[in-house]
Amino acid sequence: MFILAHVRDLIYLAPIGREFLGQNEGVSSSAANGSEQFDEAAFDKRLVLRDSLAVAIPVGTYGAAFGAAAVGSGFSVLQSCLLSLLLFSGASQFAVVGVMGAGGSAISAIATGSLLGLRNGLYGLRMAPVLKLKGLKKFLGAQITIDESTGVAINQESRGRAASKYGFWATGIGVYVSWNLFTLIGALGAKSIGDPSAWGLDAAVPAAFLGLVWPRLIDRKTKLVAILAALLALILIPLTPAGVPIISTALLAIYFGWRK
Repeated sequence: MFILAHVRDLIYLAPIGREFLGQNEGVSSSAANGSEQFDEAAFDKRLVLRDSLAVAIPVGTYGAAFGAAAVGSGFSVLQSCLLSLLLFSGASQFAVVGVMGAGGSAISAIATGSLLGLRNGLYGLRMAPVLKLKGLKKFLGAQITIDESTGVAINQESRGRAASKYGFWATGIGVYVSWNLFTLIGALGAKSIGDPSAWGLDAAVPAAFLGLVWPRLIDRKTKLVAILAALLALILIPLTPAGVPIISTALLAIYFGWRK
């Protein structure tokens, strides 16, 4: 769990070349308007906060589905909450719960979650020259470097770097608080109903993954990869240990992603 939670820390703490940072900083600044003064110009915090909360609250409520899915897969309420507090990466959390709930080993669960969490490291590369964090803030920033905080920060670039920073922190903290709160609610709710599988909660993990994937099937290539991944999983499920099908389909997606 510790490894999964801090894979993205390596991006912030690793020595990155000065030239590389300069190039990324230039890209971020030019997207705003190429001026350092504009980057630090005043902005309307209410507008940025509105954008952040519009993302943070709906995404956070999805934590209830994770809490219920985790309990339905045999995790305790405490374990479910610790996964959200320490790992805090939706897709990776669902992967860990899904693999171990199906009888897979901890190594398979870590490998699967790590593959899905690699994108957070790339987000770290993108945000490092914008945030310029030092000391303890590096660890705090790494923990909330997720799809939503990065997306909102990038969308605020037209308002300047200060707006991007504010959007990143407001969104990241907002999602973190609401996600963990609703994880607890979902886990307690699932625990109180007795056998979660009797209510169909054992299907929460695949349903959650479908909900994550469906909006991203935007072109022929992504739809083809999804179909091939589903077929590969169906072939491997009866032949391989739990976790191997998910890892295989993730590698398949990476292969297609590298191809132009």
